[in-house]
Amino acid sequence: MSDRPDAGAGSKTTSDLVVERLLDWGIDTVFGICGDQVNGFFEALRTHPQMRFVHVRHEENAALACVGYAKFTGRPAACVATAGPGAVHLLNGLYDARIDGAPVIAITGLSYHDTVGAHFLQDLPSDRLFEHACMFSERVMGPAHAVPATDLAVRSALMNRTPSHLAIPIDVQSVALEQDTASPKNVPGHLSLAAQPFTVVPPEDQLRKAAEVLNGCRRVAICAGAGARGAGELLEQVAEVLGAPIIKAGLGKDCVPDDSPYTTGGMGLIGTRASHEAFETCDGFLIVGSSTPYYEFWPEPGQARGVQIDLNADRIAMRYPVEVGLVGHAAAVLERLLPLLERKEDRTFLQRAQDTYRKWWELIGEQAASSGTPMRPQVVTWELSKALPDEAIVTGDAGTVTAWGGRLRLRRGMQYSFSGTLCTMGSALPYAIGAQLAHPGRPVIAFTGDGSMSMGLGELATLAQYDLPVKVVVLRNNSLALEVWEQTALLGNPQMGCALHPIDFAAVARACGLKAFRIEDPADAAGVFAEAMAADGPCLIEAITDPDEAPFGESLQPTHAQHIAQAFGKGEPAAQAMARNLLQDGRVALSPALQQHYDELARYR
Repeated sequence: MSDRPDAGAGSKTTSDLVVERLLDWGIDTVFGICGDQVNGFFEALRTHPQMRFVHVRHEENAALACVGYAKFTGRPAACVATAGPGAVHLLNGLYDARIDGAPVIAITGLSYHDTVGAHFLQDLPSDRLFEHACMFSERVMGPAHAVPATDLAVRSALMNRTPSHLAIPIDVQSVALEQDTASPKNVPGHLSLAAQPFTVVPPEDQLRKAAEVLNGCRRVAICAGAGARGAGELLEQVAEVLGAPIIKAGLGKDCVPDDSPYTTGGMGLIGTRASHEAFETCDGFLIVGSSTPYYEFWPEPGQARGVQIDLNADRIAMRYPVEVGLVGHAAAVLERLLPLLERKEDRTFLQRAQDTYRKWWELIGEQAASSGTPMRPQVVTWELSKALPDEAIVTGDAGTVTAWGGRLRLRRGMQYSFSGTLCTMGSALPYAIGAQLAHPGRPVIAFTGDGSMSMGLGELATLAQYDLPVKVVVLRNNSLALEVWEQTALLGNPQMGCALHPIDFAAVARACGLKAFRIEDPADAAGVFAEAMAADGPCLIEAITDPDEAPFGESLQPTHAQHIAQAFGKGEPAAQAMARNLLQDGRVALSPALQQHYDELARYR
């Protein structure tokens, strides 16, 4: 369309102009649900078939699908919801986008322009309601305002990697441009689609200061987060020069593959002993694109000299008292920093980390060889890792499944993400829907738990409706098991309110039109995953797992182990099974915390 909002537009409506402008920006997918106060916009969707509309079953999942789309493409999709409750439902997904840095365009209805604030049906001011979640949130005042408002929304989303929001009153949605009058300040032809991708790099003197810090250290540890995604090869080159292990925050899981010789896997409560040991003994610390909330596992303040790379200047030194902050895109900064670094000939620090990481994977392999039922979740992650197709995209979820997702072994070329900071339960499936639509030729796997899956069962029907070949893996243990371990390990209290009524997820999936499998015997896992991955169309794999298996142990801190013993003493009903799993010989060998509190815990085994 022309950049002049009045040039040959004829009877185009506000909604037509918004949809066409989104298409001009390359935004061609919208997730949502229709409703009376957004039906004018849906008429524009009907008459513009080049805009792909995907009907989800809950507005929150529309926004989360946009997040999944953006995380695996870097490009925004749009979500649409009616006024009032529909708009409110979008909010959690938009906060997920805001916190994890995903560009999204949200469109909501509003009451009639002259009944706003008059206690009318579904009269909630979504433009004001969304102001904190969306960096740009504006009410569209009429067709003459449609194109300028859409341009600003898209530019803000792309520039700031945040959601933007347009709220359109129901009657304004269908007003034709010829019925509106542009103000003198809305000069015809003043708009264009010009946009320039940019790369931020710090000044040379800052790069040299950072190199001096890192060159002056003997044992450098690297923590890589979401901001390191796409910079993996450079990150490995830096690790090689510095002899530094790469420890991955949750959102950085796919920045380098899990079989890279430089990584020690994850960190935090769901991390590896190798990662924590590196943090505990390093004297140099390079943070690349991470502001993880689990920084209590990082080196002690003052222990290591620090350098931080982050695109957001306000995050420099937010978690660790670094000496030098480098503001910029990780790949560009690392590329300029690399020639300034001096190769460390002493490889002892890296080799020790590699050796401990190898022992950790051996422990996971031993756990995965278990033949007991209900089976250990490690059986699922071990066999699923082997069955993942090349170039797979895996979406994770919140709960103990977050820990087990960390034990999936990603190969080079695979991608992974989840709701890393907001920890939205039920996000894996809508993320996968967005990812599959963005990458129709790639295998997509949603890895979720029963607590999360039960929050979004309706989206199984979305998979069937659009024949999206997503494979949904559900760990079913009839428990909010992460809360069990958090109540015990973090607070020293027995579990409360964590039991789940069993759901036959395979039967629900079949009822929605999907193929479905169930794994109860560990011996069947490899065969079922092979068959499921080879199946055409969407399918669900339900794995019955042990609710008492510890999602951490070798990564516990001493206070956590002490709290667990206190919870057992207060009457934790699953104390015997939990203690037995925690005190597995291989796990204790890797866990100073379990060694320290072994006798207290062993009484309950």
